[in-house]
Amino acid sequence: MNRSSQGVSEHSRPVRQFHMMIKPIGPVCNLGCTYCYYLSKKNFYSQESQWRMPDSILERLIHQYISQQDGPEINFSWQGGEPTLLGIGFFEKVVHLQKLHCPPTKRIENDIQTNGTLLNEDWCRFLRENRFLVGVSIDGPGQLHDIYRVDSQGQGTFDKVVAGIRCMQKHGVEFNTLTVVNRENAKHPLEVYRFLRDELGSRYLQFIPCVEPKDFTQVAPRHWDKANLPVAGDTAARPGTADSIVTDWSVDPEQYGHFLCSIFDEWLHHDVGTVFVPLFDCALGCWMGMPSSACYFAEICGKGLAFEHDGSVYACDHYVYPDYKLGNIRETILTEMVYSSRQAHFGVDKTDRLPRHCRECEVLFACNGECPKNRLLRTPDGEPGLNYLCAGLRQFFNHIDPWMRRMADEIRAGGTAEAVMTKLQRKTAPVHPIHTIPRPQTKLNAKCPCGSGRKYKKCCYSKDRQKQPQ
Repeated sequence: MNRSSQGVSEHSRPVRQFHMMIKPIGPVCNLGCTYCYYLSKKNFYSQESQWRMPDSILERLIHQYISQQDGPEINFSWQGGEPTLLGIGFFEKVVHLQKLHCPPTKRIENDIQTNGTLLNEDWCRFLRENRFLVGVSIDGPGQLHDIYRVDSQGQGTFDKVVAGIRCMQKHGVEFNTLTVVNRENAKHPLEVYRFLRDELGSRYLQFIPCVEPKDFTQVAPRHWDKANLPVAGDTAARPGTADSIVTDWSVDPEQYGHFLCSIFDEWLHHDVGTVFVPLFDCALGCWMGMPSSACYFAEICGKGLAFEHDGSVYACDHYVYPDYKLGNIRETILTEMVYSSRQAHFGVDKTDRLPRHCRECEVLFACNGECPKNRLLRTPDGEPGLNYLCAGLRQFFNHIDPWMRRMADEIRAGGTAEAVMTKLQRKTAPVHPIHTIPRPQTKLNAKCPCGSGRKYKKCCYSKDRQKQPQ
């Protein structure tokens, strides 16, 4: 049905854009990483399941994904498992179908997340010729990477990953690094950061915290026994103890905060404008009053779904459980699932279920409770829904606040990244925590000076009345 027959003009119709993690080989991987949250998804399929996306599903996905989104750019994200197990031929078919179904008014971009161990000359030529952006998973130097990132025989994979990266560099393939911050490498923040920057030459570094409840393979997030969730600060909430709620490889919250603060300081004084850490860019946007560019810090979620090899669609990559299956593209078109009332409810639940402890927090505008899958604790007053990483995130956001304010001011004044870096290096950050920095007189209905984008009376007014400027 065309738009005119619906009585909706091009300008009045809401813009529709969404994103999917596409799993063309499901959870199948050639590695056996200790902390992998996706390998266990095999349990949700029959033993007879074919771990390869059929051609009919692939073409239906590509056609609908392009035709049912607005905007000039359509981004396909190919993940796994390990997508390179499908071979170059599969992705040659992907590129062909994209060209077949893409109108001249749109542009296709592809990215692929890989462990890097199967990349060779042929793969790198294909990736370069077809302008794939490659995300490669590596957890730091060999002695840290090989602790958890092992093959199916339990052997370290560092040498193979680095060989894949060198091959990409030889062929001019654009790549990012993705580092899972776990209990071990979190103890060595600068060693990890400097290795990625100096030894590998990575200029776009993603850091993802590893947080997995012990029963994550059986119990979906939001279905935990809330009455038995540990209270923040109790020893039961700490990794490495007998009563821990999380796996032994999950990062310690305070350790994670220290990891981020240490890397931020290194980046601030040496790498602003030359090295990009999405977490820092996202934070700067929040301090400038813009919505979060990362789903885990956004006020609501639900626009980043998971598409499985059999055509099934799930609410989120971290919610691939039967309870969060929205349907299958064999029977239902994508937009009916993506924009269903069920998915909308999933998205707003992120805010609606925030405990009072979070709603009164000084860094709510930047954190928004982080990812709901990590809300494993009860607040000090016993309310469920506190994020396991809360202590570390709060430490980090308070640590970067003085610098983020200055960077936001410089950018608003038209400064470049290089100019911002030069000015910041000449200064020492004040030691005031958020909300103790002197504020100009602010009208109640004006935007809050903290940069949250909210009205002052709805944001920092009550805190400012309680705290005198230092």
